[in-house]
Amino acid sequence: MKKSAFNPYLPSWEYIPDGEPYVFGDRVYVFGSHDFYNGYVFCMGDYVCWSAPVDDLGNWRYEGVIYPRNEDPLNKDGKMCLYAPDVTVGPDGRYYLYYVLDHVSIVSVAVCDTPAGRYEFYGYVHYSDGTRLGERDGDQPQFDPGVLTEGDRTYLYTGFCARGDRSRNGAMATVLGPDMLTVIEEPVFVAPGCEYGSGTGFEGHEFFEAPSIRKSGDTYYFIYSSVVMHELCYATSKNPTSDFRYGGVLVSNCDLHIDTYKPADKPMAYGANNHGSMVQIGKEWYIFYHRHTNGTWYSRQGCAERLEMLPDGRILQAELTSCGLNGEPLPGKGEYPAYIVCNMMTDTPSAYVGDNRFPKVMQDGRDGDEEPGYVANLQDSATIGFKYFQCRGVREIRIKVRGYAGGGAIEVKTAWDGEALARIELRNSNVWEEYAAPAAIPDGKQAVYLTYRGGGSASLLSFTLL
Repeated sequence: MKKSAFNPYLPSWEYIPDGEPYVFGDRVYVFGSHDFYNGYVFCMGDYVCWSAPVDDLGNWRYEGVIYPRNEDPLNKDGKMCLYAPDVTVGPDGRYYLYYVLDHVSIVSVAVCDTPAGRYEFYGYVHYSDGTRLGERDGDQPQFDPGVLTEGDRTYLYTGFCARGDRSRNGAMATVLGPDMLTVIEEPVFVAPGCEYGSGTGFEGHEFFEAPSIRKSGDTYYFIYSSVVMHELCYATSKNPTSDFRYGGVLVSNCDLHIDTYKPADKPMAYGANNHGSMVQIGKEWYIFYHRHTNGTWYSRQGCAERLEMLPDGRILQAELTSCGLNGEPLPGKGEYPAYIVCNMMTDTPSAYVGDNRFPKVMQDGRDGDEEPGYVANLQDSATIGFKYFQCRGVREIRIKVRGYAGGGAIEVKTAWDGEALARIELRNSNVWEEYAAPAAIPDGKQAVYLTYRGGGSASLLSFTLL
């Protein structure tokens, strides 16, 4: 039987941000960097790959390590991290993996005969005279490569532009020849950084990092993380190296700008940097992005949402949900893990992760331990939301909670600012305890919100709709 798809779409103990999704054959493959649970910097692990059948997007398979961090000749001691990669199919039918190590400003390439096999180091992107791209006088540093191959030409998009740094102009496009390494058209700027955004149409959403490229029909979609970091934006052109015009926001990992269920300027999760891309699976388009866990920037997990592409090529911003790749609301019966939370907030609004007063997704154990995720640090006013469920005849809710929250209670609602349908009193306990209460949730498509009221702090492992 097909499995329901959740966000995050991989197991709760896996941390693969910066996702670049592709359909190869009858499977969807996701290539990304590799964070650790409790990591202290970004991208500490080897590159690994996961894949799923195109018709069963809840059934992900671990493909294993596809490229270890010490494979690159510049990193034999493994002291540098593998930053966000991308993959393209070359004119020879092989799969080429493009990446940048931290502390260097050049693009490395590895190659493999299959999408998720063991990649081998292939070379560095260079000019015809052998000088590596990023090291010639006047070159801007290379970062976050995104690639698209058409015929014998591969379009390579790179760049990083921080506020206040006028030495970085924007995102660059460089054209490579059929050997996948040699520059045949030198870098040009395709999207401005914030220091050069005035009068471009990108104002407020200028390029920051995470360039990615997709094509639909005759239109190129340049996807990138904007200067505010939490949002993935897009620009479009009929030409892969010029004339890109700002299109809009695809997704925000704090759900800013969405006004369908809350005010547009109200953040509904704790965001930070963002990186991902689009993919068409069957007839539908999806945006892959990442969220932050453990109350830090360094333990990120992949999520995905369905996109609505309009007939004129414009794309509407996707709302954060728990059901993501499922394509429809989750069944409104049964037990659901708390880590599929899509909204987290307190009475103190924040668009960014990091405050020790805020709820956060965690797990027990160490990185790699297959321990279920849960939501921790539920202090007074903390609200967590799960969307959406197709409810019918729900009359009771059960929750599994631990923590020193005696005298506190959890309110059950169907809107973040809605009336409480039930109130569940809690006890102090350092083990998971189950509590139950009658809760008549209306039939139809519904959200479930849980708000903690009281002193101390609680953690939620799961909830059950009956």
